[in-house]
Amino acid sequence: MSHSPSPSRRALVALAAVCLSSLMFGLEISSVPAILPTLEKVMHADFIELQWIMNAYTLAVTTVLMATGTLADRYGRKRVFLIGIAAFGLASLICGLTESVSVLIAARFVQGLSGGVMLICQVAVLSHQFRYGRARGMAFGWWGIIFGIGLGFGPIVGGAIVAVWSWEWVFLVHVALSLVTLGLALGGVEESRDPEATHLDLAGILTLSLSVFALTFFITQGPDLGFASRAALAILAVAIASFLGFLVAEKRSPRPMFDFSVFRIRPFSGAVIGSAAMNVSFWPFMIYLPIWFQAGLGYDSVAAGTALLAYTLPTLVVPPLAERLSLRYRPGLVIPAGLFFIGAGFLAMKWGSSVEAASWLTMLPGCVLAGIGLGFTNTPVTNTTTGAVAANRAGMASGIDMSARMISLAINIALMGFLLVEGVRASLQSALPGDVDGATLRQLAQQIAAGATVPSEGGLSPAIVHQALTQGFGWILLYGGLAVWLLALASYVVFGRGEAETRSAVPTCQPVP
Repeated sequence: MSHSPSPSRRALVALAAVCLSSLMFGLEISSVPAILPTLEKVMHADFIELQWIMNAYTLAVTTVLMATGTLADRYGRKRVFLIGIAAFGLASLICGLTESVSVLIAARFVQGLSGGVMLICQVAVLSHQFRYGRARGMAFGWWGIIFGIGLGFGPIVGGAIVAVWSWEWVFLVHVALSLVTLGLALGGVEESRDPEATHLDLAGILTLSLSVFALTFFITQGPDLGFASRAALAILAVAIASFLGFLVAEKRSPRPMFDFSVFRIRPFSGAVIGSAAMNVSFWPFMIYLPIWFQAGLGYDSVAAGTALLAYTLPTLVVPPLAERLSLRYRPGLVIPAGLFFIGAGFLAMKWGSSVEAASWLTMLPGCVLAGIGLGFTNTPVTNTTTGAVAANRAGMASGIDMSARMISLAINIALMGFLLVEGVRASLQSALPGDVDGATLRQLAQQIAAGATVPSEGGLSPAIVHQALTQGFGWILLYGGLAVWLLALASYVVFGRGEAETRSAVPTCQPVP
């Protein structure tokens, strides 16, 4: 019986570079939400700007995901990886040095572009330099663990950095990490290309990116523009027309980003619905949960980050069990069951936030339940999307999976923000005198939703503010719980009872958002 060769020293250096870059990518998703209340105070950012600080990153990742694979295959995976690392470090430097919200949002967009480049190249590098069973499993396993640490511990890392140093170091720490990662990648990553990668689906990239951006812009700016106004309707029309253009472009392209024929494979489609469902509920709410812990429950940044561990740690612990259950039963049962647990966790958090003496203890059961649900869902989703198609289409399948995650995340960050403000506004409208005009009411609602301290005047008492914040978060939690349950049902139906068991050759345990 032959044994697969042990990885070389160079391959292990490449693995270290990949793991460090995955740590940076994960931290920039999960550590920044913990400092949003601080950014609101020190940079005087309004609620819409806070949303764009997060959404600029996720929208940019979505924009570059599908293009990166082709560019890396054509021009060299090591070269593109190095460019991504360097650009990420430079963007992090700008984020940490700027005092302008607009510059911060622009730099976050560049961070997202370079982060998406790193993410796709990580998979390509590991696939090229770890080609055999045991070494390959080890490499992808460590990649998943480090990725999960970045996502899971990001909130407490962000809170601790703010408490010990200042918010700037949440970004500046990546400058040093980027330099180390760049050195490791230069010495360890082997150059590789795909000679057949000659066509870039530019039309598909531009139309899909414009559609997602326009829809997100419509949701975030709609309340101020007026959803029925000409400007808002024009933006919505651009989103719809761009999406239709994307469908046409993909149908006509000789090498499309999305090969829609794979959606006829029921396990693949059921798993992609699971990808979207996690980002309709669990991941976008992590953007707003720190605001509840700080503004709603009165915790400081470190305490809020620590409380968030109940939400994120189960996503690291549960995946091995989920994988065993998926093998013993089938993904068509495990994935919808995980989504059901997420929904149950959201409804439990709704109850925990609405009780009279709300605290981290009343939130704990729902946070843990949602984290367990995410842990049950994520790994089977990743393995099923890549395992349900032929090996030569696994990269494309992974790209569709990642795009579904990032698109639904970007849209639902905006949608949850809209629901939060509307819930707060509705509560204020019923509690305050009727002579408060609509514009003032919306401005107050946005300040409260961002966690800002508002003056107690005109009948606006701390009790009214807290009740409004509670109602706003209640609306988010109800939406997240019901939406993920509907998608759980859709996933179960699409999988079908008799789908063949799917296996992935690569164990991937990373809780990718």
